[in-house]
Amino acid sequence: MMISPADMKSRYDIVVVGARPAGAGTALLLARQGARVLMIDRGRHGTDTLSTHALMRGGVLQLARWGVLPRIVAAGTPPVRQATFIYGDDTLAVAVKPRDGVDALYAPRRTVLDRILVDVAAEAGVDVAYGVRLTDLHRRHDGRVNGIVTTDEDGTVRAVEATVVIGADGWRSQMARLVGAPTTRSGQWATANVFGYWRGLPVDGYRWYYRPGLSVGAIPTNDGLTCVFTSTPADRFAELFKRDVAAGYQHVMQQAGPDLAEGMREAALEGALHGFPGQTGFSRQSAGPGWALVGDAGYFKDPLTAHGITDALLDAEYLTRAVQEGTDAALAAYEAGRNERTRELFEVTDRIASFTWTLDEARALHKRLAEAMSAEVKALLAASLQEATA
Repeated sequence: MMISPADMKSRYDIVVVGARPAGAGTALLLARQGARVLMIDRGRHGTDTLSTHALMRGGVLQLARWGVLPRIVAAGTPPVRQATFIYGDDTLAVAVKPRDGVDALYAPRRTVLDRILVDVAAEAGVDVAYGVRLTDLHRRHDGRVNGIVTTDEDGTVRAVEATVVIGADGWRSQMARLVGAPTTRSGQWATANVFGYWRGLPVDGYRWYYRPGLSVGAIPTNDGLTCVFTSTPADRFAELFKRDVAAGYQHVMQQAGPDLAEGMREAALEGALHGFPGQTGFSRQSAGPGWALVGDAGYFKDPLTAHGITDALLDAEYLTRAVQEGTDAALAAYEAGRNERTRELFEVTDRIASFTWTLDEARALHKRLAEAMSAEVKALLAASLQEATA
């Protein structure tokens, strides 16, 4: 249920820090297994955040398996049944084939997805408290994490004990900082992105445009809007966008997606353009005595391949299984398994983010990416079947 900070209990089985997809998904699954769960977030319920929105098959599969997808659809999220890749002047249309219980992809606004996931978690019994900031951790005499210290918006300091504390607070994770989680894998490249929401710009599914040194994407989302983004190497962000973000955005659009740019002449930008100057991908140590990291807090890769939300939803289930086992060895195995499962996706994404490819090489990289995404779905289904028959 939604509670005020003053109503947080002094003890829970699990505390989850962060109420976005990774945190809400993990909290939901743990509560359904009977755990007493508190989820805190420094922000507000249902607020927006920077996002590519696009869910891949693994992410949609998770929402369907958890019973959340019908709410996403009911919120007016348009189904995506085709992804079109435009390499220079060549076009490749890929149909979304019904498979693994998924007959369409979706790209919900974060005001829709995050709110629904939190609401479902609260209905499952999770105590959800907003306006609460993690400021410190409690540890036993042997160093094991066994609780948190929080600060409310009015400055009130509170302590909550827990058997496991989970950080789901994004790539700039306070939880990771407090446990001193080292980086265990680093990417080499990062893209800078500028995006906005356009009304009156209908697109047929996901559209991804690639030209040497540039990329553009169009993603249909809620309320009749299309999210349109530009991507460039991070070291060109200042050159293209510092003086005039709108002019830089239009320049990249015209160079990489001229037909899309033409359609935008008749469309209207809703709100402001948003920019992200880039962050190289990484994995952090994501488990230790009494603690774990999930989603971007533990594993982040460049947003150019639009796989972050799917990563978070998959990560939530694997971590839930480890927490249920109840041992430090299981948590360590969760981290090792995640790193192995995501190795190919991480390496291919980093290579795409380099913008050092030819268009033929970009095609080949996207084929590898598709194969890796298919493999992750098969692995999830196999693990779920094994768990069901155990």
